[in-house]
Amino acid sequence: MPPAHESLPRGHSAFAAAFLSLLFPGLGHAYLGAYRRGLGFAAPPFLAGALIAGFAVRMDGPALAGLALQSWFPIAVFIANLVALVYRAVAIFDAWSIARMLGGRAAVSGVPGAPGAQGAGATSAVRQAGLLSIASLGAVLLVMSGIHVAVARYDVLLATTADCIFDPDQAKCALPEATAGPDGEETAGPSDELNPTDEATDAPGETAVPIPPWNGTDRLNILLIGADEQNGGHNTDTMITVSIDPASGQVVMFTLPRDTVDVPVPPGTARNVFGSVYSRKINSYFAAARASSSAYPGPRATRGYTGLKDILGNLYGLDIKYYVEVNFDGFRKVVDALGGVTVNVQVPVLDDNFPQPNGHRERLFVPAGMQHMTGAEALEYARSRKSTSDFERGARQQRIIVSLRQQMDIGSVLKNINPLAEAIGQSVRTDIPRELVPQLLGLADKVDTRSIRSVIFTPPFYQVECLNCPPRGYIITPRIDRIRQAVADAFKIDPAFAEKRDALTQEGAEIWVLNGSGRTGEAARTSEYLSYLGMAATAPIQKPDVAKPPATILRAYNGAETNFPLTLAALQDVFGVEVIPITDPNVRIDFEVITGGSTPELTPPPAP
Repeated sequence: MPPAHESLPRGHSAFAAAFLSLLFPGLGHAYLGAYRRGLGFAAPPFLAGALIAGFAVRMDGPALAGLALQSWFPIAVFIANLVALVYRAVAIFDAWSIARMLGGRAAVSGVPGAPGAQGAGATSAVRQAGLLSIASLGAVLLVMSGIHVAVARYDVLLATTADCIFDPDQAKCALPEATAGPDGEETAGPSDELNPTDEATDAPGETAVPIPPWNGTDRLNILLIGADEQNGGHNTDTMITVSIDPASGQVVMFTLPRDTVDVPVPPGTARNVFGSVYSRKINSYFAAARASSSAYPGPRATRGYTGLKDILGNLYGLDIKYYVEVNFDGFRKVVDALGGVTVNVQVPVLDDNFPQPNGHRERLFVPAGMQHMTGAEALEYARSRKSTSDFERGARQQRIIVSLRQQMDIGSVLKNINPLAEAIGQSVRTDIPRELVPQLLGLADKVDTRSIRSVIFTPPFYQVECLNCPPRGYIITPRIDRIRQAVADAFKIDPAFAEKRDALTQEGAEIWVLNGSGRTGEAARTSEYLSYLGMAATAPIQKPDVAKPPATILRAYNGAETNFPLTLAALQDVFGVEVIPITDPNVRIDFEVITGGSTPELTPPPAP
């Protein structure tokens, strides 16, 4: 009689068969020698995996990410996950059953020492072996179920997050009620306080105005909104319009400071309500538009966004298709979930009176150089404006956006998927259609972040600044023609020239051009040329203190030669003369140009 180990080969245990089937359906059957049956279980998942892999290879990463945000995707994942769960459970149980059956045959064969041999001790051993085998099957099935439960959990997490992003009108994603105070700052309260004739709730059957879809070839404009929703308010303190040229892949970001007033209101129902210009600060327009169904018909949840896109699109001469909004608290959480952000701080920030959430004010200092910031630090860096201008704040906000875009990678996203999904779901809103997301992600992937340009509509070139204009306080008033021309020319001029012009504009030196040569209209033509280069130049009706100098005279007042290095270099390059520094506290301009006999004839190119 052969030894026991020859009748029942070692290793052919029910647990091993079940465990191998856990790794991949059919492996347990191959282990038991049931190759045809194993091939039958292995073929469907292998073919399905090959089909999915082939589909994924033909699509790029952004397109695959866009598919994950479609409304049908979580449902498809749920069904596929459930089918896979049942299929794998059947494969595991089948392999375990065959192993048990083979073990049973060996037991009844009368092999000494084999399970099932005669005797009370042997019966007890068989019973214990059976219980142990069942327990091992349960453990394998439990591990397998845990994997599918995790998939289902993340599937629900993705669905909930996407629903709140693309359908913020749901009760679980509702916006806080807000109104705007007379100084442009909002306060909590019933939103119809701005216009008591408007109803606080939607009229029966009121639906959102449909947005004509982007055709994929025209210039695409998306409004990025940074909202301060503290204390129930809704101040749109950050308004960046991202303009993308699909043909060239160029991107330009236009920022309008929050203190801008007298922005032209588009013709139509909004102008009937607010007048030809919106006299209050532009960061309050969202609340005003949302409170007025007369100005913007449709559901309350969409009025504010519709109004903001409408008035900024009219100012820029653009068709702003969509918006993406992030509130400041959500921004902080998103940055933290990504492990922080590294920013190249070009100008140090010092604010001795920075407001804190607890109502106190503390000193804020951000040194120059590469700085790795937490979410709270990045938010403070982006929001501080007491010691610097609102325009520098706009530049910092654009710098953070670009830095996040450059540093985001799939590893950091997956590692922090739970807090990231929660933060995004609670703070990000958009009206971009889900079906358009794959195309937009593909477009964004082609953009070289190093070539993104930033245009901030700052005084004195793009706006007129008033430090204290009762009763509105600090305000800036837009120069409409210059703003619209800059937007129209964004993709029509050489990128290097545009970058240089943007830098001169942001430096913001004030220049006077005086006619010293006596040639008719020379001061006006010269100032227009300097304006074309991006400098804030004007030609006042004033005689120079030098009559007909042989060459151009360039003067810098009160340290302007040091404070405005880019402007100084540009002026010296244009006129070919050295600067004369002068200290005179009574002079309020930065540079003075007096034309002379050798001043070149300068005229800006005609508008396209």
